[in-house]
Amino acid sequence: MKLSIVALAALAASNVQAFTMAPSGVAQRTALRMAVEEKEAKEIRVGVIGCGRIGIVHLGAITKAPNVTPVIVSNPTVSKAEAAAAQFGVPKFTSDAMDVITDPDVDAVWICSPSSFHAEQIKACAANGKHVFCEKPLATDLAETVEAINACNEAGVKLMTGLQRRFDPNFKRVRTAIDEKEVGDTIMIKLCSRDPSPPPFEYVKGGGGIFADMAVHDLDMSRFLAGEDPIDILAVGSCHIDKSIEVLDGSEKFDTASCIVRYPNGVQAMVDVCRQSSYGYDQRAEVLGTSGMIATDNVYPNTAKIYKTSFTGNADMPYDFFLSRYTEAYVTETVAFCESLVNDTPVPCTGQDGLAALIMALAADKSAEENRWVSFKEIVESIYCSDPMNCEILPMDVFPAGFQPASDPKDLLTDDVDTVKEKAAGVN
Repeated sequence: MKLSIVALAALAASNVQAFTMAPSGVAQRTALRMAVEEKEAKEIRVGVIGCGRIGIVHLGAITKAPNVTPVIVSNPTVSKAEAAAAQFGVPKFTSDAMDVITDPDVDAVWICSPSSFHAEQIKACAANGKHVFCEKPLATDLAETVEAINACNEAGVKLMTGLQRRFDPNFKRVRTAIDEKEVGDTIMIKLCSRDPSPPPFEYVKGGGGIFADMAVHDLDMSRFLAGEDPIDILAVGSCHIDKSIEVLDGSEKFDTASCIVRYPNGVQAMVDVCRQSSYGYDQRAEVLGTSGMIATDNVYPNTAKIYKTSFTGNADMPYDFFLSRYTEAYVTETVAFCESLVNDTPVPCTGQDGLAALIMALAADKSAEENRWVSFKEIVESIYCSDPMNCEILPMDVFPAGFQPASDPKDLLTDDVDTVKEKAAGVN
């Protein structure tokens, strides 16, 4: 069992007090050492693939997590890996991701590489018995996502999807209010996500579109707050800011979009996203319930307000970038996964959660393209798996004779390692 830092400090303090009052210092010092050693938690050794901005964020978070030690980092530009290793005191660095995955000293791998490499690297981690934390998306293709998750499930290793907003204290407080019925039963959820400025054309092209690239976090948050799997979605998009992207395909040509998601019991979620906000990074949530409402505000560097004849309000703008806005969430997310490894408990954001978020984004894409409500079941039923590790997307009229498509995302997946343990223990 893991001993928390607070508990360890209390234990040490009580033993130190006994030591100072006892006649035999040697005996008491030995007792203190033995007590701490008996409670010492399992150490997890990790490797990080990718030393770009998000990899550096996770490395910083890993160094704050108790009982976790980074032992190797990689980046194709090896100088970046070397610099990251020096910055965080990591003993080994390399240009080859497989050096991290096959390192015998590594228990778990953080995948912070470009999205196109995620599925291949997840499968390689599973084949080498390594637990996996992967930034979203788990893969850029729906069939590959299923294969990657099943690879971990079949290998009996843990897989966590990096959807950091679930760990933000603002959004967590809203979820707590819902769970504890502080505002009654949920009627309506509203989420807004607006970036300070649009990304360059090169980033948007090939990025998967505004729903998969940007709104996926808000779609996932709507599911997180609703506490249910969604039913269907209606989405629209348009371009108002960077007209150069209008030549791109699908939802890559949108810089503004909105969705309505329908959940069981008539609960509605409304999401709006835009790639430009003149007043800073805008990230808010609101939940209307039968007996009240709870809403979050943006996060500011300070609480100072200014009062003038021409303006009254916050003295400074909100945080203007996701890394600064969600610094605490990234640390909390990392610590949560580390705790699941140290204590061998279920991960808080599973591969199935990552799959559901991608399905929601793809359904939004289809809705915007075809100007109609799209059922999430429709997206799930497009996946054909001849076995858990071999899946493809097929038109609905070409499935093999007698094959019954899955309608629920979890039916595409084998049981993960934590579910297997729960079933073996007789836990429902």
